[in-house]
Amino acid sequence: MKKSFLKKIAPFLWSYDVDKMDADRDKKRIITNVLNLGTKSAVEELFQTYKKSEIKEVVEKPLPGEWNEKSLNFWNTILDIESKRSERKIV
Repeated sequence: MKKSFLKKIAPFLWSYDVDKMDADRDKKRIITNVLNLGTKSAVEELFQTYKKSEIKEVVEKPLPGEWNEKSLNFWNTILDIESKRSERKIV
């Protein structure tokens, strides 16, 4: 089931080899990309594949520099949460 899910969302993971991805291991990347770039049907597939709590957790702790600000704000509103944004440290 999860392999067919990855094939359906492959266009939103264009820089990754989805054949080498694991839906559990790579869920942060998958959720981030689909919520940022996905179509309505891709987002629906995402919510059928992952628990809402898993999706919320990824949005609450966004990967720095990986989110479109408008997408992040949209999903904060939809999921009724507030992201805890971390700043990138420049060394």
